Amino acid sequence: MKILITLLASIFLFSGFALAETPEQKGLAIAKEDDKRDNGFQDFTANMVMLLKNRQGEESTRHIRNKTLEVEGDGDKSISIFDRPRDVKGTALLNFTHKVGTDDQWLYLPALKRVKRISSANKSGSFMGSEFAYEDVTSQEVEKYSYKWIRDEDYDGEKCFVFERYPVYKNSGYTRQVVWLDQKEYKILKIEFYDRKNASLKTLTQSKFKQYLDKYWYPEEMYMKNHQTGKSTLLTWTNYKFKNGLKDKDFNKNSLKRAR
Repeated sequence: MKILITLLASIFLFSGFALAETPEQKGLAIAKEDDKRDNGFQDFTANMVMLLKNRQGEESTRHIRNKTLEVEGDGDKSISIFDRPRDVKGTALLNFTHKVGTDDQWLYLPALKRVKRISSANKSGSFMGSEFAYEDVTSQEVEKYSYKWIRDEDYDGEKCFVFERYPVYKNSGYTRQVVWLDQKEYKILKIEFYDRKNASLKTLTQSKFKQYLDKYWYPEEMYMKNHQTGKSTLLTWTNYKFKNGLKDKDFNKNSLKRAR
């Protein structure tokens, strides 16, 4: 029977009739293509302003420098260094993203002069008071999720794939995320996040994309709105610089203490 099924499948393929792709297979294929298009940048540095706003509309800002290193065969390494205001100056977060298993994250607190490891149970916690969780600020590797394509639709004037992704790593704060990815350049335009009770938690919208190295599309603005608290965070990115020659030695716990 197995031989007959294989033979029939071969006949359909060679006759120009491809076997139907499941929504799960299509979702995974889309995610893999997105990942492939983002490979090869080597490293980059960038500046970021974080604008925090509470339910009452009160605002505060933080100025951050970022460095990211592409790691062959695994997730990216990154470090975020806070420069202003004074009460957070010198605070630094180090991320080691992994394709499989829990990411490694360390936070340097200058007031205590010590490096604190972020436990896997705290990945869903707020990153420095923002609406971005610790799990949001690591690279989003394909292997971190399972996928399901839902539909194609226009969003903000662009034709998009709409698919769900489900975290497969422990202690995620999300049951699922719904992603809008444009079909031309594979830019993530929007993500809806659902909490552990599968209730709408927050929405990320990304805009003002620019192309770098004639290949990579990065947003200048990332806006996260928390629907349950009324709070929001706007990240504004500037001064991207690629292929700076960054090395592994620039991304370790000692480099956190040296961050200036």
